[in-house]
Amino acid sequence: MSQSNQNQPIPSDRQATTKEQVDFGNYDRNIMPAETAARHDREGSNFKSIPTEEQTDPNQINTTAGYTVDNEGLVNNFAVEPEMYVDEPGDLREKGERGEAERTRELKQLQKDSQGELTMEEDKRGKGQGVI
Repeated sequence: MSQSNQNQPIPSDRQATTKEQVDFGNYDRNIMPAETAARHDREGSNFKSIPTEEQTDPNQINTTAGYTVDNEGLVNNFAVEPEMYVDEPGDLREKGERGEAERTRELKQLQKDSQGELTMEEDKRGKGQGVI
């Protein structure tokens, strides 16, 4: 074998050109892992795409919000809190506003003058830092 033949890359149907490789988005520009190539062949036009609401059962909870796809086409479904834990839209905001109002009321109560609440029998004053 001549020296020039040893340095030339072996032709392969899995080897991508530069433009294809940029569009494909692998971690390595010259190497496509075998499992990625197999997944690309198997999934065809669905490769590197996430499931949509149309592809899922409408009678089930929508779980498409947490899907991500990495450079090799692996799909991950990260946890997203579904709306089933919220009774009505806006409940969480109202709960937060009620909490703020309660906290404001507690702080105003702590700032009141507690003159005369300390007697020999008991201490009716606020507990200071423990309440805050």
